[in-house]
Amino acid sequence: MSIRVQKTFEALFELEEIRGIFREALPTGLNTGEEEAFQKKIADLRAIIADLEAGTGTPKVTKIAGTLDVRSREEQYINIHPIQAAGRLTTEARKALISYGDGYSTCDFCRKPFRLDKISRPGIAEFHADLAKWLNMDQARVVPGARRGFQAVANTLVNKGDSVIVSALAHYTEFLAVENAGGQVREVPLNDKHIVTAEATAQKIEDVKAETGKLPVLVMIDHFDYQYANEHEITGIGKVAHQYNIPFLYNGAYTVGVQPVDGKKIGADFVVGSGHKSMASVAPSGVLAINDEFAPKALRTTAMVGDLTKRKFGIKEVEMLGCTLMGGTLLSMMASFPTVKERVLHWDEEVKKSNYFIDALLRIQESKVLSEYPRKHSLTKIDTTGSFDVVAQTHKRRGFYLSDELTKHGIVGEFAGATRTWKLNTYGLSWDKIHYLADSFTEIAEKYEIKVEKAADKK
Repeated sequence: MSIRVQKTFEALFELEEIRGIFREALPTGLNTGEEEAFQKKIADLRAIIADLEAGTGTPKVTKIAGTLDVRSREEQYINIHPIQAAGRLTTEARKALISYGDGYSTCDFCRKPFRLDKISRPGIAEFHADLAKWLNMDQARVVPGARRGFQAVANTLVNKGDSVIVSALAHYTEFLAVENAGGQVREVPLNDKHIVTAEATAQKIEDVKAETGKLPVLVMIDHFDYQYANEHEITGIGKVAHQYNIPFLYNGAYTVGVQPVDGKKIGADFVVGSGHKSMASVAPSGVLAINDEFAPKALRTTAMVGDLTKRKFGIKEVEMLGCTLMGGTLLSMMASFPTVKERVLHWDEEVKKSNYFIDALLRIQESKVLSEYPRKHSLTKIDTTGSFDVVAQTHKRRGFYLSDELTKHGIVGEFAGATRTWKLNTYGLSWDKIHYLADSFTEIAEKYEIKVEKAADKK
């Protein structure tokens, strides 16, 4: 870790220890012992700041609570991890996490009717309304990850033995949501370009109807899948679902928060997004948006009454288990939201960056892109079997040599040891970092005498 990054963390930790003094003190102020401890911490902080400014000193804190490493990959490296890129916290989200990290911090001013989406201080109720409007849906709820959105919808619509249409590239959590509800997934096959088409979806619905005598109860399809990040015929699929009068769930785990999503234009009855994957939020967090037709059922409130106490909890929503995100998860999402709303307007630029890097990679002999190309997303699956893996066959470090070389260049997030097929994500990188990333892969290839075609001029 660079000494300045190290000292930045040490300064932050020192400030947290100072904060701890105030947390232990009486509201009337610090006592003599606490004041002495405060002054000692201030002196220590000044020394850390001096080292930070000068870039000098030695590491003093390398572990948190004696066991946890200080995580500095976002400060020290270019991180191309496939599922981390769009979940990086904004500066405002990090501030919110510091301030609202306590477990039930959202409940400081919880008043009747005692439900998360009704809290007005901080503006959680307003945030829910803004989410629905932003996605052009009628209602929205925050949930502990996209998977809990799938689960809520499946539990609402699916009964034992019911069929649910999913993609042949569907995420495992879609399977689990259907299984949890007692249903059966029926997969739409891919075409030769690994795309789910509207025509294939219609045929699958017909096949299920012919086999079971019943229509599927839900169509649940990813806009961009997690394996190739290919774009599927999502609007056409929505139209097909409605032609059969089947509810349509739009899986936006890789779109909500990085590109514009218009639920009504898509024809979605449900929109599910991932906060920690695509909305610069702390995990686990996500969003479920619903149209008015299905909101009464999906957001139904409990009718159960205790047999002894006769207690009722009628305002609590069954599929939300009452309240969902408390503390830092929700507040980080709220703090990042202004930035997220702005950044989706620049999705085309992110796609350009993705294609710039992939173009550079393809100039390395026998390197291939397995995702659709040109790219329509910043997440890409690549095949370097004919390039970097050739070196791995005789290198003493095998496939890990590539990870070693990337780390030397300040790049992390690749699947360690993978030199055949693997995924990466360029989302959120500046053009300077994109150029550096492309140049680094080229330099590594040339070092190991892998042929590289002449690069085009940079933008």
